[in-house]
Amino acid sequence: MACLFCAIVAGDEPAHVVLEDEHVLGFLDVRPVFKGHALLVPRVHVDTLLELPDELTVPLFSAARRTAAAMTSALGAQGTFVAMNNVVSQSVPHLHVHVVPRTKGDGLRGFFWPRTKYEEGEAAAYAERLRQVLVA
Repeated sequence: MACLFCAIVAGDEPAHVVLEDEHVLGFLDVRPVFKGHALLVPRVHVDTLLELPDELTVPLFSAARRTAAAMTSALGAQGTFVAMNNVVSQSVPHLHVHVVPRTKGDGLRGFFWPRTKYEEGEAAAYAERLRQVLVA
């Protein structure tokens, strides 16, 4: 079976891209916990954190740090939740880091992640706001 995230990296599947560099691609989750929820993936296929080559560790986590910072300035988030599943609850078997914008009282409790949907055209606007900060 083909990897969905590899197809997104290759440009064969659509995504609202927020960050791209030589090693990492960041795009909005299609079922966000909160609007602006981004996924960061290594451009090369890696199943889990345990297989992540050392040379990709800094680029991936630097992208996570930059994305978390962008959520406060671009989206007005008070903070972020950064998470990664490995095998269990990993819906796509391609390593990905979730960066979720947070606001005090937003209702997120523990690891129960209620999901929401974007209205027509809304995902593109959220992606653009993050992209504007991340390319700077």
